[in-house]
Order: sequence, then structure tokens, then C-alpha cells
Amino acid sequence: MFSYRTSGFAEVSFLARILWTSLIILLQLTACGSEPDNKAGPGTTPPKHQDTPVQQETPCGDCHNFRLDAFHKKTTCTDCHLGYSPAPSREKAHSGLISQPSHPGNMDKYCGGCHLEQVRTTKETLHFTLAGEVNAVRQSFGANASLSSLLDIPVAESPETPLELADDMLRRRCLHCHVYWPGDLYTETIHGTGCAACHLEYRKGELQSHEFLAKTPDRQCLHCHYGNRIGADYHGLYEHDFHWAYRTPYRREGLTPHRPYGVENHPLSPDLHQEAGLSCIDCHSGKELMTSDPAARISCRTCHQATEEEVKRRQNLELEEGSIILTARITGKILEVPQMMSEAHAQYGEKVGCQVCHGQWSYNDIGTHLIRLDTQEYEPWFNLDVQSSFEAEAEITDILYGGGQYPYPFMQDKITGYSSRGLWLKGFELRRWENPVYCRDEKDILQVCRPILDLHLSWVNEKGKVMFDGEPPPDAPPYGLLPYVPHTTGHAGPFYRQRLRENHDMLEEPYFLKRHTPSSPSTNKRQDEAK
Repeated sequence: MFSYRTSGFAEVSFLARILWTSLIILLQLTACGSEPDNKAGPGTTPPKHQDTPVQQETPCGDCHNFRLDAFHKKTTCTDCHLGYSPAPSREKAHSGLISQPSHPGNMDKYCGGCHLEQVRTTKETLHFTLAGEVNAVRQSFGANASLSSLLDIPVAESPETPLELADDMLRRRCLHCHVYWPGDLYTETIHGTGCAACHLEYRKGELQSHEFLAKTPDRQCLHCHYGNRIGADYHGLYEHDFHWAYRTPYRREGLTPHRPYGVENHPLSPDLHQEAGLSCIDCHSGKELMTSDPAARISCRTCHQATEEEVKRRQNLELEEGSIILTARITGKILEVPQMMSEAHAQYGEKVGCQVCHGQWSYNDIGTHLIRLDTQEYEPWFNLDVQSSFEAEAEITDILYGGGQYPYPFMQDKITGYSSRGLWLKGFELRRWENPVYCRDEKDILQVCRPILDLHLSWVNEKGKVMFDGEPPPDAPPYGLLPYVPHTTGHAGPFYRQRLRENHDMLEEPYFLKRHTPSSPSTNKRQDEAK
């Protein structure tokens, strides 16, 4: 059967063309014998024949079926995202579109119009700038000055010093869960940017609605606070080692492993408060997270040794007949807060941090090695292809098992989005949680500590030359230990005195942190060559 093309697209049969022409003629003949409803008067110009129908104007809601919360229900899509609505086409609707109006670069203009004070104070917080984490790493590698924000980390594509290598590692490997970046590409690590990182719900890698969350559930927090960070421990999660032999449960060949946070997790004991029905925001409210005011910070004593003044400041605390009552912000559960009555608190409370006795376990990733490869020598990594980094995993598996679509190793800058040569890979000497480590903080108080700065950086350039080899931070504290508060609270039980006795003299070298130290004082190949 013959056919022809209309405008180069749909094929129409020759028979169909004949039928269609016959129908048009029939309609015209029928129209000739009828009177129009409205006769044209003298001098009336007959309407022009339209060759193509006018395109219908389509509003945003016909394509994007997102609900708005009560506060924003009078807000139109174009108030925040610009573009045009209604519009005759997708191209016109998206002309000038702002896809992320709550991004830190846009939030002043598009969120600040209604939330000016919240935006201003939020941008100054450590939760937003990550200055605490950034400066701790940089200063351990010799930085003399503090940065006010992660945006100030220098770009160093060809590092000359360990500090420059650390800067490249921070920008491209570490900072994949801050509010400037939409998260890693696993199903439960994708999130919004800026305000939306906390206040718009993402689930299974997709935005669920435009109903902004005034009360952020823990699921939102875990989009960033996963992978052996405070927050995951609150839910009893400790990341498996990267080697396939340590990642259980094993799966039959052909089955895709379920790794919503990039790596499987050991299910350990969750925090006592989590088991009681409290969420993160029951302690860490917006007043703490969205301001840099030191008075807004909390400690265990805020609730468990609460003064009447403190109770008045906390929206979810009340004083009833001499008891402190807490109302959970999300579940509405009502709990009586036990106060510090034990004699141990009176004896050790000013000398020992709470988690020394109450922490059930802690994060101890000893000897963290980060290696930048500028060549595609991935064979030694085939057992370590799961890296808690979607970029690293995708490139390794493609080169080893796929079609080799990546021309050379590269990784995105998590602040600018630009890609540059070199893929950062990671491994550990030892990952343990059983025995918390203790050290003293700047106030000489015994605290639980973690070897967060026990870092070793290496770099192999595009010619396969080793430029840095396991470079340790020269100015890090012993064993990279820094005090922290593990969110693994439990009852102290009968053994807290044993913990205190063991640490009475505060041994300088905990036995399980000892390891062989290289005899050569310098492992920097560039410095050795210069000598």
C-alpha cells in the first residue's frame, strides 16, 4: 500500500487520504444548504481562514502536579521559579526559569522576601558554612588562617603542598552533602539545596511535593547525616567496610544490592531518645540550627538539669508539678524528662562528659586513606568499587566491567559543579565501634573522641607518577583524635565506674590506636625530589 509523509513525521496511508478528502467535501456540501445562525451584515469582512489552530495556553499545574502547604497556597509557581504560566509551550514556560530558587545563591531574593530574618541568620551558622569541619581539616594540614565558609576553600587542580591536596580533597570528595549541592545520587542521599535541603521532602530520590515542612523529620536529616556521621548513629547505623567481603547480606548474582545510603549499614543499638520516640528536632530545633547565637546551643543539661528559665526558652518543655515534661514535636508523644539525681553526676559531672558513661558505641574509623588517581588504573580497586561516592563507583565499574565511556578520571567540584581531572578514592586501616576512645577537650574534660583527623592523602598524576604518598597531617592532634558527642545514648548501667577507672590517668597512647610509624620522616615525593 502506498503512503506519503506529512511534514516529514507521521505516515498516512493513501486510502486514508481519500477517505479524509471525501469527508471534507461532504461537510462542505452539507454546509451550502444551511443558514448560518448569525448572518453577516453589509460591509462585514468574512473571517480569515486559519491554516493551523491556535496553541492553547497551559498552566504549570497541568505538567507539574505538586501540592503547596497552607502558608504558600497563595504563592504562584512564577513567584519563586519565574518563567511563564500559562504558556503555549514547554520552551516558553521555562524561559528564564529558576530551577532552584532556595539555593544559597538565590535564597536572599526568592526566600528572603518573606523569610528575611531566617535567611540572614541561617547563612551565618556552622550548619550552613561548615567552617568548623573545613577549618579542622585544613589546619591539621598546616593552614594558618581560618576560613569563614566552605566557599573560601582555594581551588588547587595541581597541588604543590599537602594543604593544597587537602583543599582539592575537600572540594571534590568530602563536601557532597552540604546545602550548596543536591547530594550524592543514591536514593536516600538526594536532597534540595539551600532552604529546601531541610524543608522540602525527598524520598527514593524524588521530590515528593511543594509542601514545605515546618517540622523536619529524621528522614530529611539522614539525607546528609549518613555514612558514619552524627545522626546516622542516632538510628544505630554504622557503615560497612567498602570491601565486598565485609558488605552483607550477600546477594545472588544478578540482583542489584539495595544501598539507599551508598553502602550497607550494620544495625547497632539506636539512641535511647530515638527509641523513646524523639526526633532530631526535639533537641536541635530551628532556634539552634538557624542561628549562630551561642545561647541557642544545647547540651544534655538543657533538659536533664533544666532550670525554670531554660524551660521557658524551650517550646517543647513545660514545668508541671515539679516535673519537666517534653512534648515530641512530630509524634506529639509526652514524656517526663528524668533529672540528674545520681551521686555520680555530683562526683564527676564537672570532669567527665556525659557520653563517657552513657555512650553505647562510637565511630572509630582508624587510618582513613584518600587517594587521588589521575590515571585509570582501577584493577586494584575491583573489590572496593563501592566507595560511598556515586561518581567514584560509576567510573570504576564502567572501566572494569562496562563500555569505558569515561575518557579519563574526573570528579566534580561540589561547590561549583565543574569537573576536573582526578578521581578521589577512599579506604580504611580499621573500622570499629565496640570500644569508645577517650581524650580531654580544651577545658580538660574527659570526652569521647574519634580519630576524624587520622587522614593520609596520596596523589598519582596522569603520567602515573606518585606525587604524594600517604601524606599525614603534620599538625593534627595525636592519632587524629577530636572530642565529639556520639548520639548513641543508653543507660550507664553498672559498668560506668569501670570506664572511669580505666581512664583515670588518661593514657596518652590507647593500646588499640598504636600502629607502625614509617621510619622516614617525609613521604612527600615532591619534597624528596627537591632535596
